Amino acid sequence: MPKTESSPPDLSFALNPLNRHGHERQQAAWLRQQVESADALFVPFWEDKPFILPPLREGEGRDTGWLNQSQTASLRRTSSAPIFLGVNRNAKPLFALALHDAAQCGPLQKMGAFEDLRALALKGDMAARELGILAQAKALLHWHSTHTHCARCGEPTDADEGGHKRRCPSCKAEHFPRTDPVVIMLATFRDSCLLGRQKGWPEGMFSALAGFVEPGETLEAAVARELHEEAGIAVNGVRYCMSQPWPFPAQLMIGCMADAKDETLHLDGVELETALWATRAEVQEALAGKHASLAVPPPMAIAHHLIRHFAKG
Repeated sequence: MPKTESSPPDLSFALNPLNRHGHERQQAAWLRQQVESADALFVPFWEDKPFILPPLREGEGRDTGWLNQSQTASLRRTSSAPIFLGVNRNAKPLFALALHDAAQCGPLQKMGAFEDLRALALKGDMAARELGILAQAKALLHWHSTHTHCARCGEPTDADEGGHKRRCPSCKAEHFPRTDPVVIMLATFRDSCLLGRQKGWPEGMFSALAGFVEPGETLEAAVARELHEEAGIAVNGVRYCMSQPWPFPAQLMIGCMADAKDETLHLDGVELETALWATRAEVQEALAGKHASLAVPPPMAIAHHLIRHFAKG
């Protein structure tokens, strides 16, 4: 996948390099060839956690636990149908496997461990492209586990197109993976940006404001509404900046910058515990970890990149 200015190289989950073969995966014969290929690789998941291998050498970082045909033969006999993720740059088809029995995990634990994806991204010792693939796998597997029955008639549904669709054999309805759009925005006024914090966050932690896009709403309208509802500010304009898949369970974070009309705040007292206007200099100190009372999210979060974007002017 080509890099763009809107995809920082260290933005977690945003650099998935796979060719997803959207047309080919609709063909049952083509999919069967991929899953039976000697080059096929599979990553098992247990309770939404991917199988991860330890570093080969100290300091090298961990890697996805890709397993071959022989290593997964017994697993595939007792797990759900593998989910097709795409083909990598080495022409190897990649799949995700959802394990449903703890006994299946036993032999694998001698090789690696099932690890929380958020914790993996936070640690920062895995390649960004691998985190992107795991984000896709986690979101798809979670959707299948929570959408087993038809929303129209209530009958059980079947996975189709390599796991990118579910089809109801009873009423013929088609169901597609759900992605929830979320706007996350950094409002600015002159040389300051608006940062807020929620109850329960670590002491001193502040971030950009965010909220779900509602039906019939544009991204610009969602940004303006959320800023007004949470902080009581009005905006003159909204600019798209970057986006990030956020597989917890399946959001798309849409990062924007917003020009505030003034600095007056009226907090709702529900979403935000408090908020403040931080100057560019204060934000630069916080990003460097040198501010005494202000901390910002780590690089795994899109909020960090919006704040860094503002800090660079």
